[in-house]
Amino acid sequence: MNEKTAAKSLSALGHEARLSVYRLLVRAGDGGLNVGEIGQHLTIPASTLAHHLSALVEVGLVRQQRHGREIRNHANYDAMTDLVDFLTRECCVGVTAPATAP
Repeated sequence: MNEKTAAKSLSALGHEARLSVYRLLVRAGDGGLNVGEIGQHLTIPASTLAHHLSALVEVGLVRQQRHGREIRNHANYDAMTDLVDFLTRECCVGVTAPATAP
């Protein structure tokens, strides 16, 4: 993960509806949810929900699998872990003040 990828992921999660969708998919676990199920839980219209899911899929936080006519949406746990690892990788390593010019 690099800063550009992390920024795109954080930007996608920076919308209240997308953050709600993502958190719901994390709670749903490996079984995931279809669009109708997500909409029922969050009371988001299907057309709006499709837009938000598309943004999450584009940055790799959500993956979709087709099961016959149904598309299941799943949180991509590897992407989530990579993002959290990127954010915390240098935690508490210290930062020195830049030198000031005389």
